Amino acid sequence: MTTITGSSVVDLRYPTSKQLDGSDAMNPDPDYSAAYLQLFTSDTDLTGHGFAFAIGRGNDIQAAAIEALAGRLIGRDVDGMCDDPAAVNRELLWDSQLRWFGPDKGIMHMAIGTIMTAVWDLRSRREQRPLWASLLALSPAEVVALVDWTYIGDYLDPGEARELLEQRLPDRASRVASLEAEGIAAYTTTPGWLGYDDDKLVRLCTEAVADGFATIKLKVGADSEEDRRRLALAREAVGPDINIAVDANQFWSVPDAILAIENLQEFDLRWVEEPTHPDDMVGHAEIARAVNPVPIATGEMLASPVMAKQLLQLDAISVLQIDATRMAGVHDLLATMLMAAHAGVDVIPHAGGVGLCEAVQHYAYFHAVALAPEPSRMEIEYVDHLHDQLRVPVRVDNGRYVLPSEPGAGTAFTPETVTEFSFPEGTEWATP
Repeated sequence: MTTITGSSVVDLRYPTSKQLDGSDAMNPDPDYSAAYLQLFTSDTDLTGHGFAFAIGRGNDIQAAAIEALAGRLIGRDVDGMCDDPAAVNRELLWDSQLRWFGPDKGIMHMAIGTIMTAVWDLRSRREQRPLWASLLALSPAEVVALVDWTYIGDYLDPGEARELLEQRLPDRASRVASLEAEGIAAYTTTPGWLGYDDDKLVRLCTEAVADGFATIKLKVGADSEEDRRRLALAREAVGPDINIAVDANQFWSVPDAILAIENLQEFDLRWVEEPTHPDDMVGHAEIARAVNPVPIATGEMLASPVMAKQLLQLDAISVLQIDATRMAGVHDLLATMLMAAHAGVDVIPHAGGVGLCEAVQHYAYFHAVALAPEPSRMEIEYVDHLHDQLRVPVRVDNGRYVLPSEPGAGTAFTPETVTEFSFPEGTEWATP
């Protein structure tokens, strides 16, 4: 019997604030970070990996929460956990004392997601499949059984969810073949950080088009007239046929968002992302009605399927953006994707940071094969930072994600990054 024998949790931080990579109206100087978990087993060739993403201060608190939960798995049978991950998921989510810190949100919820990602990474490695393939190997009934329907069954019940999955079964083989040949379109945020000067903005926009990207995203929010000026530069650089999306990163109030979006409509926006506080579902609905037909997008900060349900019930968004580490892992994300398919809303994942591109692509591929009404409408965010820190870096070719074939969830960091970027003792931080 293979058992969990120990764990390691490392506070990884990268000094991205030095170049203002990741800078936006709400987050002017992020240091991309990951609270990185490894679950060791009695099989020395089998280790599970998971992480939660952060932007600097507080990552040590996230790491401590993950470490506290990982201790509960020591001594457990790996086969038992991997064969019934829903039992582990429910045990952690419904622990009343842990739940007090949420419920279903915040550092403890993200810690649960890190644990569940590591469990699914173990399962995928044991099966010798990438995570997306492990999920597609499940029957519709098995997928439905992974979801906790307690608070979302009033919007989408398990029977309807199973029917959604069954509807796509005849197309699965052809969709996988298409993804193997063409992947999923990537959109790039690399040119659009708010701290970049005009020359860098124009240069990176031009390079993005040359590299095959059909959509670029710019950060906005701090200054409406400055936003217009920067968008004009970007539009001139990329021409009329490239999509431009914008992201306010929650900076606006509801009235300010409506005015700001109306001020930018001339640029034919692909979507406006996070126009206000991510928990203000009614506010998003008000904005969507006021600026229609400009699409509203959000999701990277959604803590749970319950919050996603409310956005969908209120017709508050046209694009739902899932994030690989904000919710409590695989089970929450499956629930969210099922509800989006039920609503007919596009799923366009949030990525970037460190490790997020590698992790979220697996959910995007599952959605494209098993749920999406039209996979060609899907895109995945791409930011060209820090991919060499992962053992299996994401691959993007001619503006498209390349289907990963390596076993696991894409969440394993290199040993070298632990040595260099662990905080505060890593060589990057210890050296004056």
